[in-house]
Amino acid sequence: MYLSKNYVIIGSPGAGKTTLAKQLGEHLNLPAIEMDYYHFTHNWVEVSDETFFNSIDLLTQQPGWIADGNYGILRNMLWKRAEVLIWLRFPFFFTFRRLFVRSMDRVFSQKPLWHGNKESFYNTFFTKNSIFYWFFKTYRQRNRQYEQLLKSSEYSHLRVMVITNPNNVLEQVLTRLNHF
Repeated sequence: MYLSKNYVIIGSPGAGKTTLAKQLGEHLNLPAIEMDYYHFTHNWVEVSDETFFNSIDLLTQQPGWIADGNYGILRNMLWKRAEVLIWLRFPFFFTFRRLFVRSMDRVFSQKPLWHGNKESFYNTFFTKNSIFYWFFKTYRQRNRQYEQLLKSSEYSHLRVMVITNPNNVLEQVLTRLNHF
């Protein structure tokens, strides 16, 4: 099996980036870096770009990590340090449904996320910070952007894995790693 030390997992909101990062991290004995944890503090306050960048920079200077997320401010640093990029590129309606179910579960369960943050119905659906606003705004745009970026010689060192089937994602990733 090809064992990389540095991974980046990208995809639209609701694709399962964090879940895969945790599962893959457990399987490969690597830390999963949930970037949202470092981006938000209590009451959904965003840290400064500098603080966010410095936190992730520090965590990814050493070999052996799996980072999940699509933050543009971190892309160049992370993608240059990564060896494998896993793109969870699932169909629009599948991802939307998954995001909706996850969000409704979080709204009604009030299960705390990072730093005690909880999702509210109003913020989840009716603000410019809404995950759904972000989903609709970025889904198609980001797919086109990633296609172009991954053609760039700047990222030609990456072993790119595009996962389009949402069933048994960890198994698909591990199988493909065996073929690297």
